[in-house]
This record gives sequence, C-alpha cells and structure tokens, in this order.
Amino acid sequence: MTEKRKIIHALYLPLLVLLTMWVTYLSFWMLGTDMSLIGVAPQQIQGIPGILLSPFAHGSWSHLVSNSVSFIILGTLLFYFYRLVAYRVFFINWLLSGILLWLGGRDSIHIGASGIVYGLAFFIFFSGVFRHDKRLAAVSMIVVLLYGGMVWGMVPQGGNISWEGHLYGAFSGISLAWYYRKNPIDFVPTEDGSSVSVTWGRFNGFEYHYVEENEDKITD
Repeated sequence: MTEKRKIIHALYLPLLVLLTMWVTYLSFWMLGTDMSLIGVAPQQIQGIPGILLSPFAHGSWSHLVSNSVSFIILGTLLFYFYRLVAYRVFFINWLLSGILLWLGGRDSIHIGASGIVYGLAFFIFFSGVFRHDKRLAAVSMIVVLLYGGMVWGMVPQGGNISWEGHLYGAFSGISLAWYYRKNPIDFVPTEDGSSVSVTWGRFNGFEYHYVEENEDKITD
C-alpha cells in the first residue's frame, strides 16, 4: 500500500463517522428536536439505544466542534499506525465505553463522543507503552502533548460534564491496548516486495494469513 493510499485509508472511517455526527446535529437543530432522545440514560431500558447513538448527539456547536477536532486527529492516528487492529479497537471501544456508561453512569442523560475520544487517546498512548516500540512511543508522546490535560476530565467537576463517560472511555482504551498489545499492527513485506503478509489468527491448529499485493511491484 502506497503512503497516499495509507493516509486515505486512515482518514476514511473517521471522516465518515464525523460527517454522520454533523448531519445528525444539523438535522436535530433544524427540526428543533432535543438530542437527549438519543443519549445514554443509565440503567434505563429506553437508554440502551444511546449506547450506540449518543456519540452522534452533542449539546452545542462548541461541544461538537471540540469533539470533532479530537476525534479526527485521534481516529486518523489509530487507523494509520494500528491498521490491522484499528477497526476492532474502534468499534469495541465505541460499544464498551457506552455499555459501561449505561451500567455505571449517574442518573442523567449523557451525550457526545467524548467517551470515544478518551478511549482512542488512552489506547494510542498505552499501546505505545505496552509494545515497547520507539515509533509508537513517539506517537504516544504526541498524544500526551496534545491531550495530556484530558486526565482532569475523569474526575467529578459538577455541571453538565459527563466525567463518567470520560473515565469509562479511558478504561476501555487502556483495556484494549493491553488486550491487543501482542497483535501485529501492520503488514510485513515479503522478500521480493511483491506482496505483504501477516498472521491474522490461529484456529483449531490452522494459521491464517492475510496477503495484500503491493501495486508498486506489480507489472502487466
């Protein structure tokens, strides 16, 4: 995969989800509908859909813009540097942080993508730590420089800030970083450079490989 294609691939899903967030907010805003309808209501049956839908809901334009910037930066870093586990990490983090918030959040309506953002930030940071990889450790330092202050968002502050969502997102990110710490994160070139192969997994004694042809090495 060329560098250009790798960057496009890294941007694809984060941009798609971000576009959905903006379309959702604009739709609710134009219709004058309360976005809390798709929020997480902890320990309530009607709040279960919010586990999946609440990241698309935001309380204000500033809330949406703030989450959008962090989401696109961290999402792109995830899919660029961890592309073999990125999809699993992205969706499991989304689901796990939402479930934990539904189970343990205070009696309020929780909205926003902050939990996912925290999960991405903490996954990227701790994955670099757990893997003992210099390049990934450098990425971890970038995350610290950009988002080191996020740690204060995980303590009760009063007001309308869902600190529990931040806390559960961080827990999700750290857990996933530990769980996937030994998984390959990128493809390994073959000797002739014509393809890249990586062990995808093992099941019942069989080993499965994913092979991707390198377009730069293919001739007609």
